[in-house]
Amino acid sequence: MSRLPLIQPDTATGKAADLLAGVQKALGVTPNMTKAMVNSPAVLEAYLGFSGALGGGALSAPIRERIALLVAEENGCDYCLSAHSYIGANIAKLSADEIQAGRHGESADAKAAAVLTFATAVVRTRGGVEESDIKTAQAAGLTDGEITEVIANVALNVFTNYLNKAVDTDIDWPLVRHHEH
Repeated sequence: MSRLPLIQPDTATGKAADLLAGVQKALGVTPNMTKAMVNSPAVLEAYLGFSGALGGGALSAPIRERIALLVAEENGCDYCLSAHSYIGANIAKLSADEIQAGRHGESADAKAAAVLTFATAVVRTRGGVEESDIKTAQAAGLTDGEITEVIANVALNVFTNYLNKAVDTDIDWPLVRHHEH
């Protein structure tokens, strides 16, 4: 059971109600994560803004989903693993093999593999990557903008992992559990 209340769209008021209505309109559902976030409308608004801005960036949805899977696996966040396994399969159209590989920082796609190699370095060093990690990403064809977006996507997913783990958000997606590392 979630440690904070999950604010329901039908009982929310003011800015919280407006934000949850926007989530429902955009996604067709109102995930429990957003119901937890809206305990502070500023938090949900910040998440939606950051996520929306990255959605308009250079990295494709399937690559962003792979980053989300990797970070969730690294952080042991079953809520995010469940959500991004579902979104990866049903929206980003990743195969089951690519979802599983993404959780471990791998991909059969060369660009996705390069992104995940760098994202793995970012998450495991908590941002303290070496210059060689940047050079390797550049040599693999990632632009400076894409490298910056990988860092931002890792940060966004660390935030959602930490929030969902701290709050123990009720999982409202088909359940996927992290592997013990």
